[in-house]
Amino acid sequence: MTQALTDELEQHLADTRAAFDSVAADYDGPRGNNGAIQDMRNEMWRWLDRRFPAPARLIDIGCGTGLDAVRMAGLGHEVWATDWSPAMVERTRERAAAQDLADRVHALPLGGQELDRLEGDGLFDGAYSDLGPLNCVPDLAALAAQCARLLKPDGQLVFTVIGRWCPWEIAHYALQRRWSRVAVRFARDTVSVGMNKHRIWTRYYTPAEFYRAFEPHFTLEHHRGLCVFVPPPYLDGLRQRRPQWHERLWRLDRRVAGWPGVRALGDHFLIVMKRRPPA
Repeated sequence: MTQALTDELEQHLADTRAAFDSVAADYDGPRGNNGAIQDMRNEMWRWLDRRFPAPARLIDIGCGTGLDAVRMAGLGHEVWATDWSPAMVERTRERAAAQDLADRVHALPLGGQELDRLEGDGLFDGAYSDLGPLNCVPDLAALAAQCARLLKPDGQLVFTVIGRWCPWEIAHYALQRRWSRVAVRFARDTVSVGMNKHRIWTRYYTPAEFYRAFEPHFTLEHHRGLCVFVPPPYLDGLRQRRPQWHERLWRLDRRVAGWPGVRALGDHFLIVMKRRPPA
């Protein structure tokens, strides 16, 4: 990698960290955890509980304000909660302390691109990442290798990742004739997305594109769309106006979003992988 590319990558990471630092204080509210986002989080929790019986040692990659980490710790797990944003990590520490779970939540200012700094080869039962932090990691193959190093031979990964094909988003922006916004998810490189007068540098994936980076170390157990039929979180007003209709769409999502031909769609996708046996 040339020095110019290295400098650009470091600037992108710095921009993303500054963006999340700037919203950490109120990220539990409408910006980062409105009702629609909490619905998505609840879906993730259902899969985490299926895959990780307590007690387990888990890595939370991109923990944000600690909602997932503290919830998992409360169920008896021990969680290493990592995030690129120091302000988010501090929120996680505060939340864990407030619920008397500081001994079970180890909050670390550590980006997904820095998992080589996390000690514990073969120590962890699994890792999870909720609601898109991995879209901001610049090198998925390196992250996959570190996950393989850290996990036990039968360890599992459960991730929700922002997807490329979101029917609701395409229709929403097409109706407004905002064609450049429709095209954002289809960029093949990292793109800049605004948040709180800052920039987040992110990359969008199909499940197949995402899994390709993990395939040398992990087998694919399951993947499914998330918010295929349900409107994405930035259309939360639809949920508020039509809650019964919204719940019916969620039931349809749970039933159908894992089917072939559908599971590559959605605002996010959920993917479960299992560590390959050591050679």
